[in-house]
Amino acid sequence: MGRGRLRIYLGAAPGVGKTYAMLEEGQRLRSLGADVVVGFVEPHGRRPTAAMAEGLETVPRRALLHRGASFTEMDLDAVLARCPQVALVDELAHSNVPGTRNTKRWQDVEELLGAGIDVVTTLNIQHLESLNDVVRQITGVRQRETLPDEVARRADQIELVDLPPEVLRRRMVHGDIYPPDRIESALTHYFRVGNLTALREIALLWLADRVEEGLQRYRAQHGISAPWETRERILVGLSGGPEGETLIRRAARISARTPGTELLGLHVVPEDGLTGVDPAALDAQRTLLESLGGSYHQTSGEDVVEALLQFAEAENVTQIVLGASRHGRLAAALRAGTGERTIKGSGPIDVHIVTHEEAAGTVAPRLPHPSRGTGPRRYWSALAGTVLLLPLLTLLLTALRSPLDLSSDLVIYLLAVVVVALIGGLYPALFAAVAGALLADYYFTMPVHSLAMERPNEIIALVVFITTAALVGTAAGEAARRTHQAVRATSEARALSRLATAMMRGQELAALIEQIRENFGLTAVSLLERDPEASPEPRWYVVASAGERPPEKPYEADVESAVDEHLTLAARGSGLSTEDRRVLAACAAELGLAHSRGRITGGAAGADTLAAAERTRASLLLAAGRDIQVPLRTADEALTRLGDRRGGAPPQKTAPLLDTARAAVRRATQLVADLDELSRLHAGALDLYLRPVDLDEALAAALDDLGPGGHTIVVCLPEQLPDVIADAALLTRVLTALGADALRRSPSDRPPVFTAEVLQSGRLEIRVADGAEELGPDPRAARAQEVSAGPRTAGTRADSLALRLSRDLVEAMGGTFETAAAGPAFVATLTLPSSSPGSGGTTPGSQA
Repeated sequence: MGRGRLRIYLGAAPGVGKTYAMLEEGQRLRSLGADVVVGFVEPHGRRPTAAMAEGLETVPRRALLHRGASFTEMDLDAVLARCPQVALVDELAHSNVPGTRNTKRWQDVEELLGAGIDVVTTLNIQHLESLNDVVRQITGVRQRETLPDEVARRADQIELVDLPPEVLRRRMVHGDIYPPDRIESALTHYFRVGNLTALREIALLWLADRVEEGLQRYRAQHGISAPWETRERILVGLSGGPEGETLIRRAARISARTPGTELLGLHVVPEDGLTGVDPAALDAQRTLLESLGGSYHQTSGEDVVEALLQFAEAENVTQIVLGASRHGRLAAALRAGTGERTIKGSGPIDVHIVTHEEAAGTVAPRLPHPSRGTGPRRYWSALAGTVLLLPLLTLLLTALRSPLDLSSDLVIYLLAVVVVALIGGLYPALFAAVAGALLADYYFTMPVHSLAMERPNEIIALVVFITTAALVGTAAGEAARRTHQAVRATSEARALSRLATAMMRGQELAALIEQIRENFGLTAVSLLERDPEASPEPRWYVVASAGERPPEKPYEADVESAVDEHLTLAARGSGLSTEDRRVLAACAAELGLAHSRGRITGGAAGADTLAAAERTRASLLLAAGRDIQVPLRTADEALTRLGDRRGGAPPQKTAPLLDTARAAVRRATQLVADLDELSRLHAGALDLYLRPVDLDEALAAALDDLGPGGHTIVVCLPEQLPDVIADAALLTRVLTALGADALRRSPSDRPPVFTAEVLQSGRLEIRVADGAEELGPDPRAARAQEVSAGPRTAGTRADSLALRLSRDLVEAMGGTFETAAAGPAFVATLTLPSSSPGSGGTTPGSQA
């Protein structure tokens, strides 16, 4: 079964008619006999949209409960079981309610496509991940629901549903988009004319880029190399020389004359890496180019003109801007300049040669540098040069035979051998040495025109000549090899440095991968991530990609470089050398770091959002608690006065009711006070004064605060009990809260029990158990029995506000707080530092 086709109706803003267009397409396909079902459609109360859905089969939604509320989502399993030809799925970027198989709706759509079902869906431009920051800057609203660009890029068809801003605002005024209570706010904020115009332009430009990608794929599939002038693209060639800024400004002026023109800058690095270009000057030109709206590119090639034209054809360039040659007339006569060669090979591409201040100057002569290595091209060039050069030298020396002797002839031959060695290395040099020796013997030693030699000194001279030529060739070949290694290392360092610099500048993964693709001359590159939960067959997702038809699976790539077990870099293109593969592996490792850093940054942003929400919640609780305290105190005073009115006792029937009401009001007052204390504690506004506190005194104060019920609590404390390191007031409050909670839980005939003991670590453990626990003769044995049963949470008891406040206060004082169930009893245990040796308590008087 083949993969289904994805069609997206793209809109610049809500209300442009995406859902209506999707349903209209569904009705059209249904009328043609296609099996169409509605997987999920959200009409948002719009009557025309709901009417357009009539007659289409709808798969019932799946109901889910989340945080006490009921939600409905697309029933993915039901749609897969129904297996229609076409499924209509609204809101592609939607986040599913927790409890569904996939967290995002686009993941549901991927499963439908994988099952061979065609999907028609909708999407707003602001939900694309790459445009999220841009949209937030324009509208001031950050979209929480985002969609990876690659998901939309893989769509088989994208259709723009467009409305002018004025028409969209009229629809808003007529109530066709939002309910009446939201219209005024939307018109003055998100749906302003400027916002809608900017979003519309973003949508048009993004879709134009996708159309361009489709055109490039078509040209590649059909082998069309000639540029199609569907859009002006101006390429400026940057050599890194002083004329670069002049060329960039000239190209920018040409680009400004035609709206929609794309400006590109290209710097070609020779494969030997020996350019002599000032990196600072090149960076300055790159900055200028980007400030004028252009994009900088860099590639490598042995021939600058060939690399320039290849890049121009690949990018569908229509015009090339180059600088006039800086070489003098002699150099121009010996070899055609870059501009002249580009004009000859450009074909239909227009080439502009721009004059500049450096054009009339001359370049300082430079000695030729040794070759980068003995590659095939230089090897055969050196051999061809030997075949041509040595006969010419022989003819010249034959004409000058009378003024020169054999030693002079051999020195001239040796010079030719050195030249050949510098170009081709050892083996061409040896060939030239042997050939030169044979020519010298045949033409310049007695007897002439014979390889025989009569004089011993001539034999020695020829042997020394061959030996010297071999040594020079060996040295030249080794120097060329060393130079090649150094240049290769320099090129690798430059590639990694450029990638690291781009990472430091915060560029997106797609831009980094595009840079890697250009550096290595690859067709397409993808960063793939493996789903760790997929088994036994691995599932791969495209994190980011660049180029035409990027690989979606590692086995679809020509070159693969694994980052780790879940991340790999896959590329299509010509085979890379071993050195290039090593550099690609280093680049892949840096991409892995960038991907991990992006995840960490996203997690930190989410944590900051949660922290901000928690602070807001705490501040609201604090404000609400303070507002409620006043009416509660008023109610308490009113009840007290009502019970004491006219100086006499109230009627017998109303007395219990008044007591109950006063108790409820006071409990509510205590709850509000606990909320206030808890909020202050979480906000860091609660001051703690830690010092040695006598536990007997703290318990006595807590029992007094509990009133008459406190005198029924059983207290079992050892005689020699060290002081506990705590805040006296807060410790008393914790013990009071635990005692009150235990009193409410205890049966009438079994009061709560307070016990304490010193642990081996020197810390003091205090246990509060309700009356359901039988106090054995050995509290330590009872504790051991409780621990052996394992920790248990006492349901909602452990979640009560009093216990929550007690837990936070104890932890703030450097202790631990546990709740457990020992049989039918509920036990709260708090452990605090003590003043006994080895307790590790806080120094008395320390401020927390």
